[in-house]
Formats: sequence, C-alpha cells, structure tokens
Amino acid sequence: MRQPLKHGSHRRPGRFGLPLLLGLSLLAGTVQAATLSIGIQGEPASLDTARIGGSTWENDVLGDLFEGLVTLDPAGEYIPGAASGWDLSDDGKVYTFKLRDDANWSDGEPVVAEDFVLAFQRLFDPANGAVYASLFYPIRGAEAHTKGEKDAPELGVEAVDAKTLKITLDQPTPYFPTLLAHIAASPVPSHLIEQFGNDWTQMGHIATNGAFTPTSWVSHDHIAARKNVEFHAADDVALDGVDYYPVEDRSAGLQRFRAGGLDIVRDFSPDRYQWLQENLPDAVHLAPQLANYYFALNQRDGHPTADKRVREALNLAIRRDVIADKIMGGVVSPASGFVPEGVSHFEAQTMPGLDRTMEERVAEAKGLLADAGYGPDHPLELTLRYSTTEANKRIAVALAAMWKPLGVETQLVNAEGAVHYAELANGNFDVGRGSWVADFDDASNFLGILQSDSPKNYGGYRSQAFDELMAKASRETDMAARQQLLQQAERQALSDYAVAPIYVDVSRNLVNPKLEGWEDNALNRHLSRWLSLPQGN
Repeated sequence: MRQPLKHGSHRRPGRFGLPLLLGLSLLAGTVQAATLSIGIQGEPASLDTARIGGSTWENDVLGDLFEGLVTLDPAGEYIPGAASGWDLSDDGKVYTFKLRDDANWSDGEPVVAEDFVLAFQRLFDPANGAVYASLFYPIRGAEAHTKGEKDAPELGVEAVDAKTLKITLDQPTPYFPTLLAHIAASPVPSHLIEQFGNDWTQMGHIATNGAFTPTSWVSHDHIAARKNVEFHAADDVALDGVDYYPVEDRSAGLQRFRAGGLDIVRDFSPDRYQWLQENLPDAVHLAPQLANYYFALNQRDGHPTADKRVREALNLAIRRDVIADKIMGGVVSPASGFVPEGVSHFEAQTMPGLDRTMEERVAEAKGLLADAGYGPDHPLELTLRYSTTEANKRIAVALAAMWKPLGVETQLVNAEGAVHYAELANGNFDVGRGSWVADFDDASNFLGILQSDSPKNYGGYRSQAFDELMAKASRETDMAARQQLLQQAERQALSDYAVAPIYVDVSRNLVNPKLEGWEDNALNRHLSRWLSLPQGN
C-alpha cells in the first residue's frame, strides 16, 4: 500500500517541488554564489544527531548539514529526502525505503541503509541518553532498547541491501513519515564511526549528507559550512555556504542585522515589533507557529513545587494576559493549557481555575499556600531559572512580582541557552523556563514531553493515569477515539498543575528583503538549500 505525502506521489521524486527546483536552477545562472549569515538563538550541543540537546536552534544547523529519509520544502511540507520513495505494507506497520542512488556523504562515500540502521541504534542506546529517542517509540523495540530492557525485541530497523531500508512499527502510525524529517532521524556515516568512534564529528573527520558540510566551529562565535558538492541536488543549491552565529542578545542581533552583518535573525525581542514594523517592514516576518512557552515546575522530592497546592497557587496567580499584551507586545496569545490552539484533531483544554476572576484566583492561591504551610513566618522561597534573553528576563521579573502578594520570595537565575537547559535536565531549579516547538502537527508531540520517562520532562511530572492515557492513545487507530484519549490526558496533566503554561508562541524572524526562497511556515523550519542571495548583496 503506497502512502503519498502532500506533494503528489512519493514514488516519483523528480516531481516534488519541480517548479521551485527549476526556478533555483535558472536563478543559479543569474546570481553570484554567496555565503548566508544566520543569527541563531544559541549554540548546538553537538553535531552528533544522537547527542543533540533538544534546542530549536539545532534544527537550523543540523537541518542544513544532514538529510533524513524525508525532508521539508520551503513551505514546511514533507517531501522525499535521502529516500527516493517508499512502500507501506497492507497492515500499515512495515515501511520499505529506497535510498537515492546519488545520495552521498560529503567525502564521496555513498549513503547506505546501514547508515540509518546505525543512526537509530545510537539514538536508542541508553548510553547516549538521546533526548529525542521517545519521538521514535513507534518503531518496534525502540522503547525497550532505550530503557535497556534485557528482553528487548529486535530493533525494527533493517538494511535489506545497500540501498533498501526496512522499518517495522509496533502498530500503524499514520504520521510516522513526518517524524523522519526530524534531525534526530538523520543518518550517520558508519564508515567514519567505525574509524573514529564518537570523535567522528570533529572538524578533521566529519562528513555530512545534507546540502552543506561544516568546515570550522569556533565555540560561542560561529559555525562555518560550505556547499556540499556531493549532495544529490547540489546543482540546485544557489548558496556557496552558510555561517551560523549564536546570538542570544536580541538587541545585538538586531544591530548586526541592520549593519548588514546578518542576513537572517531567527528571533527578535517582541517589544521591538512595532518599531520594526515602522522601520524595517520588509524584513519582519511574524507567522503562526505550533509552539508554546511555559515554566516547568520541579516535582522531585525536596522542592516546594512538589506540592500540588503550591503548583496550583503559582498557576492561579499568573496574569497571562498581562504577559502576552504588555511584555510580548500583543504578538502572542495567553495560554490556558499546554497544547496550543490550532493542532490538528485536537480541542485545546483549559487548566482548572483559570476561568475565575483574578481576585478570586489570588484569594484561592493564598489559601492554598497557607494550607501548604507557608505564611509570613515561613515564606515560600523559589529558585526560578530562565535562559538569557530580554523577553525571558522581563517575564521572569513579572512572575516574581505576580507571586509577591502571595508572600513568595523568588530568586532569579539566568544562563545562556545550553547551560540553562543542562540545569533543567539536572533538576537544579524549582521553576524553569521552557518552550516547545512542534516536530510534527499532533497533540502527542506536546503531551509526550510530560510522560514520566521523557528526557524533556524537566519537572519530573509523574502520573500513572496520564501515562496510561498516553499509552492507550498510542495504540488507538480510530482518530476520534484517539483524540478523546489525548484530550483526557491533557486534562489530567492540567488538573495536576504539571506545568505553568504562559502563552502560545509565534515565529519571529528578521530576513534580508533581498533574500529569495524564504517562506513562513507553521514549523518555522527553513532549510538554506532553498535560499539565494542576488548578485551585489
């Protein structure tokens, strides 16, 4: 049974994006090869797909360097990548992928099925602690291997021959092909890992199969990548290279953009939106996005937020409309739940108590903290961690001010992105700023990070009822029944006050008006292979 994606039949890869590819081919003759400069939000934890840290900005870099079986077009639609096409068995559980004959690594070695087998083996190796392993649990044996179970079934990823890969799932998962566009599903060069082990990503060793390949990495300064001439669509890649600059200071990023030092800035401070609209209207890109902004609440022993009454009180006292309107400039929407509005086959749920007046909510919050044993003689003391941006700081300060009438004393601690998320992963916080951008359009992608065994479950939320509902949803093939299970799971998490949702986010980008090929999309993913800069830029 063949399963097409959104752009026609995947059995005819030459048809995918044909007008765009022809356009780029013609464009390549009229533009001067240029190097694109991108201001990304932080530095990748690694270029090893099994060791990435789970930050959104890793997509910007690794998405250009590697190509999975499935990839994305400029509009964020899924199209064949390293695979030329695939078949699906009648029971919906076995995918057979044919790799492109011209899929090569940047060192000239062919991309083979074993490169994907090894990639998934490393992703599910408990020693690597891969943050995205759970995303691929539909694969047979993936969860058992990741958890190190001794009786784990054989992993359902098999090299039939050099250019044929078979992936077997535990049950039908209609959205599975979309997962394969995730950077964590990228292949690894097995010939280099055999030679260098985990050092294969060092600049003197690394080879990549994407449109670009790295040539240097100066920590906290930049990563330089150049066009991969071995890429199967290299003739249609207009850029000569891409330089990625970690820019956590949004004001500095704006200054560098205005000075011409950056062609793209992958975020800007929302309080500058009106100014940007007036002064750089052609450069501002604001678009709907499946993303949330929230604060994890640490529920491990020894943290005051382990008490449900404390978590409820903190949630009730947050004025989300003030944060959305005053701090974020009205460009985002206040969140009353964890899964954003707009996710397919899902009705957004509301946290209990948020439909009451603020006066009622604050009164209830004070009573909850008193019941939990806090008061003037024993104030609630919290450590709130956030990653360093102007907006994050202002929101953290606002939360501390909103909680102060409850008698809460909040210590604010900030750090650059990689350090911040490492501290969250280590549980070194009471309240910690987090966000999630959808890897694919499904509620399970958001709710999955709250499951007990998820590495992204920073707060350590554990609910047997929630986990059971998520497990039932993963096995349910009826879409309506599955939706009900997922909605029930979110209601469970919200009634436990598992997190503190703040707002539903939008993508904010600054883009050089001369840049061609950029399209806003709900995933906010933009591969540089589709972009070009005119001559004289």
